[in-house]
Order: sequence, then C-alpha cells, then structure tokens
Amino acid sequence: MGGRDQASRTLTFTNRPVIAAQSSVVGPKEGKGPLARHFDQILDDDLLGMASWEQAESEMTRRAAMACLEKRAMPETEVEAMLCGDLLNQIIASSFAARSLGAPFLGLYGACSTMIEGMILGAALVDAGYRKNALCAASSHFCSAERQFRFPLELGNQRPPSAQWTATACGALLIVPRDERPIGHITHGTLGVVIDAGIADANHMGAAMAPAVADTIRAHLRDTRRQPGDYDLIVTGDLGIYGREILIALMREGGVPLDDTRLVDCGASLYHPEQDAHAGGSGCGCIASVLCGKYLTELSEGRLWRILALGSGAMLSPTSSMQGQSIPSISYAVALEGVAGA
Repeated sequence: MGGRDQASRTLTFTNRPVIAAQSSVVGPKEGKGPLARHFDQILDDDLLGMASWEQAESEMTRRAAMACLEKRAMPETEVEAMLCGDLLNQIIASSFAARSLGAPFLGLYGACSTMIEGMILGAALVDAGYRKNALCAASSHFCSAERQFRFPLELGNQRPPSAQWTATACGALLIVPRDERPIGHITHGTLGVVIDAGIADANHMGAAMAPAVADTIRAHLRDTRRQPGDYDLIVTGDLGIYGREILIALMREGGVPLDDTRLVDCGASLYHPEQDAHAGGSGCGCIASVLCGKYLTELSEGRLWRILALGSGAMLSPTSSMQGQSIPSISYAVALEGVAGA
C-alpha cells in the first residue's frame, strides 16, 4: 500500500484492489422508489419474519452478505475479514450477522458514512497483503432507527420538511487483490475529520453533514491533484435534498464549484416525492445499497469510468441530543475506477 505524507489524508492503493462482487437488499418502501430495478432483493415485509425490527435488520445484513458471496461462489468460511456497521447501540445488527457467518469481524461505527469507511479499511488490508479478501457491509432499518433515535412508531409524530427517512436497506461488497472479471478498482481512500458546524437540530442532518463532505472533497482533490471534472460522478451518501444544495453552495464559496449534473446524492434520489420521505433518505444502508445496486453496476458495465463516493455521518446519539449538544459530522471518500481505467 502506498504511504501518505504528513499533510495528506488520502491513501493511494498502489496495487489497485478490486471489487469482485456486490449485493443490495432494500425494504418495501425503497422497492417502490425510482431506483427499484437496481436492487438485488426487495423485501415484502420489514420484519422478515423475525420477532423484532433489530433482528430483522441483522437478518437483512446476513442476506446481503451471503448474496454477495454467492455471486463469487465463495463460502463464508473463506472470508478473511468482515467489516460492517449500523446505527444501533453496540452495532448489534452487524455483530449478530457476523455471529451467524463466523467470519473474522471488525465492527465499525461511522454513522451513515460506515460503508465508505469500511471500504477504505478493507482496501487497505487487501492492498497491503494482510488479508486475501475483505467483505464490507452496512445496514439501516427505518423502524429500528426510529425506536432508538426518535419516537415509537405508534405515536405517529410529525416530521419537519428537513427530516430524512432512514432507509431500510443494506449493501455488501467483496474486495480482493485481483479478479478475472472485476467490477472496479479502489484506487484511493480519503480519511475524514470530525467537523461541527454548530447545528443542533437532529431533524436537519443534511445541514450538519454538508460541511464535512465539502472538507473531504477539498482534501481529496488537494491530495490527488485532481479536479471535480476528473470524475464522471461525485456520489454523496445521504445529504438529502437540502444538504445537497448546501454542499453546492459551500463548494462554490470555497472556489471549487461542482457540476450539478455530475453530483448525485443517494438520499435525495432514493424515493419519489410522493412517497413522503421529506428531504430524502438517510442511514448506513442508504449509500451502501445505492452504490452497490446502481453505481457499481454502471461502473462494471462501462457506463461510468471514475467515481468519487463520499459517505457522510452525523455522529450524534440520543444522549448528546437530549443534553443539547450540537451534531459533529464526518465524511470519508473512495475513488473507484472501472476496468477501462486499469
């Protein structure tokens, strides 16, 4: 793995590890959205036949992981590292899924940025030769997240327009050193720093996360000496409708304007307006499912050549919110290239 100098936040993966397989699983609401045809599995039931929402989320993670491995014809006993996280206390959806797979496990918490954080760490392990493969996944579930962060569903509380809908979704992908038919290469990973813009409204996470995304984009471009136009798409995790607009304004004010036609936000594109998701989707499973379901497929098919994918996480908890704390946020980025870019 290539080193980084003291001023750089970007890792350069000199051996260009590849994504060999990916899968995406989403809930019924997401399966009725504009991206429905891109997902591998659309669930009929949010509970998946389980006794609780939390158990359902863990089962969804297990299914996504197994579906990914099946595409590569790899038994779970050959997984050398599973990097996974979710929104729940002690990341129980991920750890319980890892319990069923029996793979060496690295549990992660980056809030909604977890999938990209996992991809950076997984690529580093594989690129350096420490692991022969790394299975990365991230999940979220509307009902389990509402129970933990907001109010019981039975109350039917009103949500302000800036609020986002936690996606019931999971994405999984497998990173290996090389493959005969790679989906794409992971070439760079940019680490985030925790940024607090002073936003204390837990229903306006897009505003809290946009400054962290802007900071990571600037760091990535500085470290790699690239421009936004060097990417076919810049894909953000779940800024939502309003957070996306804030990001555009921040980048313009910082002298690095983004092409609106090349900037897509997974949260802003996951639901139809009439689905009443307000500002769009959020949750660890948001960018995980959309990246694995849509954009990695387009990369493998040659419709895209180079993508910069940025996950963004609002690092709040119910405790910090009730204590009146503002919302610190973080963003990680990975640069992905198709086979044509090899």
